[in-house]
Amino acid sequence: MDLSVELLKLSVADGGGEDRLSALPDDLLIHILVLVKDAAAAARTSILASRWRRLWPLLPELRFGSIEHHLLGAVLAAHEAPDLSLILAHTKDASPESLSAWLPIAARSLSGAIQLKVVRLESETEAEAVDNGDIDLPCFKKATTIMLELGFLGLALPPSGVFAQLGDLKLVDIQLHGQSSGLGDLLSSQRCPSLRFLLVSDARGLDSFNIQSDSLLHMKLSYLHHLQQLTVMAPALKKLKVSRCFADPLNPDLSVANISTPQLTSLGWRNIIEPSSTQLDKMMHLEKLGIELFIVEAEEVFEHNQYCMTLLWRFQRIHTLDLLIYYPPAICTGPYLMEHMPRLPDITSLELCVVANGHSFGANAFDVLRRCPGVKKLDLDFLSESELEEQTMCPSGCICDQPQNWRTEELALNCLEEIEIHDMRGTEHEFAFVQRIFYWTPVLKRMQIIFHESGTESKAKELSQLLLSYADMKISISVA
Repeated sequence: MDLSVELLKLSVADGGGEDRLSALPDDLLIHILVLVKDAAAAARTSILASRWRRLWPLLPELRFGSIEHHLLGAVLAAHEAPDLSLILAHTKDASPESLSAWLPIAARSLSGAIQLKVVRLESETEAEAVDNGDIDLPCFKKATTIMLELGFLGLALPPSGVFAQLGDLKLVDIQLHGQSSGLGDLLSSQRCPSLRFLLVSDARGLDSFNIQSDSLLHMKLSYLHHLQQLTVMAPALKKLKVSRCFADPLNPDLSVANISTPQLTSLGWRNIIEPSSTQLDKMMHLEKLGIELFIVEAEEVFEHNQYCMTLLWRFQRIHTLDLLIYYPPAICTGPYLMEHMPRLPDITSLELCVVANGHSFGANAFDVLRRCPGVKKLDLDFLSESELEEQTMCPSGCICDQPQNWRTEELALNCLEEIEIHDMRGTEHEFAFVQRIFYWTPVLKRMQIIFHESGTESKAKELSQLLLSYADMKISISVA
């Protein structure tokens, strides 16, 4: 039920019609309206009494679960609070003109966070979104957090101005028209001196990204398909993840990356790029490395796999390894890779993600575990490109299960105490590998299994009971 209706009931006493809520101080009434968590519902409380009509424009937060884009400007124009701590708006099919009209109003009063999500029509293509013009992004001098998800609408960056308080910035599904260099300039220490966290995902038109920041601590870049040049100069950066970036995976020599982050503790590098074009500065403090391997026969992919192995040899002292192994849906004929993997005795946490596409992954996963004898915690994720993966069968002659000694060979994981398994579907290959784990882990104390949402409760219960039959009674198995 609408909370404004509930307030109406509470505001009138059982006898005499006395308005009890309106007798409360303004700051307490405003706090009550903030708890509504919907600016439209808060405005509807004006029906309670004349005094309530002047309260909602004083709200320090404006939340709109869904609002017509042309109404946003009117709401902000009527708002009277000197400092807004939050603007949250989800709107459909907004035009750059309508958004550009009210964003400057928001920039003047916002001293906290803005979260704007634009949902596009499903029938509208990305190319059509390009022709709609650009949203003019004003300078938010006092904002601490900016999160923009624009449905591939164009974004025009401000040529000047300092985002003095900005600590977190997230840009998703945006178009930059001839402004590649402008994003790096905007995020520099001169214009964003307080920036700590940066996420840029699915940004079109970004062929060059050069950032120099003294304050940045955490950065994620993903799906920047047209990126050709990446330069990161961030002396304080602790965490960096770059995934599915760069221009052309079939011509990785066209891209260049230069990373200088001497304080980095966590590096995720999942890209196909010419190794000789990638310059990673000394990372003496690195503790976690994230890479991916492709079980597919292609020259450029093979060079990528070799480069990932080179990174493992370079950073043998890391404590956490985040490894994704990808199997193509077609026949698996790629070279066997794991014999080039170094022994990693300092690994205590292993995050192993598998995109199997119906293939057996036990041989490669076995070899990874064999090279990490000191692992204490294993996170095993069964990722999927298709909801029908469990129906996919290996084609005749597939070598994905070679060599088969992993099914019988002994493996002593004498430190492994905790295992978490995510998105388990209960396929034959998944079950076979999890079953073998019980024979390799003499000190296992806890296992948690989270089944994929496509599975049935009865199937999850059946698999859990079957796994329990292989487990020591001292092991705690929970199913989520």
